[in-house]
Amino acid sequence: MKNIIEIKDVSKQFKHQVVLDNLSLTIEEGGVYGLLGPNGAGKSTLLKMITQVIKPDSGIIYFKSKPIKQSDLLQIGAIIENPAIYPNLTAYENLEVLVTLLNISKTRIKEVLSIVSLDNTGKKLAKDFSFGMKQRLGIAMALINHPKLLILDEPTNGLDPVGIQELRELIKLFSSQGITVILSSHLLSEVQQVADKVGIINHGRLRYEGKNDPTDTHLEELFMEIIKQDGRENDEVY
Repeated sequence: MKNIIEIKDVSKQFKHQVVLDNLSLTIEEGGVYGLLGPNGAGKSTLLKMITQVIKPDSGIIYFKSKPIKQSDLLQIGAIIENPAIYPNLTAYENLEVLVTLLNISKTRIKEVLSIVSLDNTGKKLAKDFSFGMKQRLGIAMALINHPKLLILDEPTNGLDPVGIQELRELIKLFSSQGITVILSSHLLSEVQQVADKVGIINHGRLRYEGKNDPTDTHLEELFMEIIKQDGRENDEVY
């Protein structure tokens, strides 16, 4: 399979803290890549580099075999940390702002609302949504531009069991439609149920990368052993 993302020897330092340390990994097109690591491992920093919010100090990120550039963001949808939702607008109005900015047909709004099961929210304002509904609206916003790559950073945080199951089904749906998904989490059990490939990072280094088997208990043992070997997680979240 072709790689949609290749990260080559990427490093990043904030003040005196090394957040990413000569990290390299590959993400195959059309699959679900589970990016695992404890809080502070460098996951969010790496995802912000892919979306060009942060620039690496060294190393190169490739998108479809070419160095990533600003125009590539038109093919990438992302939720990193919290979705940028306008609380005093409806779900439809939030998406209307986006399609206007991106010059996309308004017909796409109903399509993505249906995908995330928010097509019946009517005039209800986003500030009155449950946490799970806000997460789904964020995913709808990330889908609006027909992305080839979808980045979900800790998307299950704050979700109840029903919301987590709904999110799993959505991720499987996206993958079946040929959308590559990067799913970042510190919860191995959630990643292992949907990922095709798993990368474990800690203290800014790639500690393991390989194909995922949902029934393999060895991965949990490996994850815990890596954390134990590397010592306590960072105090700061990156």
